[in-house]
Amino acid sequence: MNVLTMTGTAVVAILSITSHEAAHAFVANRLGDPTARERGRVTLNPIPHIDPFFTILLPMFLILSGSGFIFGGAKPVPVNISRLHNPRRDWALVGIAGPAMNVLIAVGLTAVLSAATHFGLVSMGSSLAQVLAVGIFLNALLAVFNLIPIPPLDGSRLVQYFLTGETLILYRRVDRFGLLIILGLLFLVPGAPTLLATIIFWFVELITLPFGVWADVQQLLQRVLFG
Repeated sequence: MNVLTMTGTAVVAILSITSHEAAHAFVANRLGDPTARERGRVTLNPIPHIDPFFTILLPMFLILSGSGFIFGGAKPVPVNISRLHNPRRDWALVGIAGPAMNVLIAVGLTAVLSAATHFGLVSMGSSLAQVLAVGIFLNALLAVFNLIPIPPLDGSRLVQYFLTGETLILYRRVDRFGLLIILGLLFLVPGAPTLLATIIFWFVELITLPFGVWADVQQLLQRVLFG
């Protein structure tokens, strides 16, 4: 990446990560829990959502070091489940809101790239096109990764809606070990990162193909991420 592409990518990444958390906060507030709103988290302003280490320093270090595995996050949104109108259902809706926001951002970036190239405003070799392509990929990654059904990821909140009794209790106990399980799968299970990457690229194709830019996005990602 050149400096312009790297800077643009960092901005898009921060906005995407913090918008994910803002969506959780917005839906929780709408469904009866004002905890996040009371702490200033129902906003698209990224500043209240930024965690200095996980949002900025860690992803930047991984990018600059040429790491093949880049991740980060924002400050988790506080949710008091007992204050939700329908705790069981609404907890699942709050969970799905974050990935849904990333899907919307990916679709929006795809629409911008498609329109800009169609009208000749952007060439596919430009830094802006590269930033848009990487932004689409990052939001697909955030959506897919967070939907993994391992606590405390968002996908686990959806799974909990369908569980009851002892099964639900046991599943919730996984939460304390969730991060270790996720890291173990990614670093110790052969083929797990490849499978995750395959699903992410399939999702990128699903989003970009209807706009007619899948082939271009694929080439841009190959150049920027693996070139």
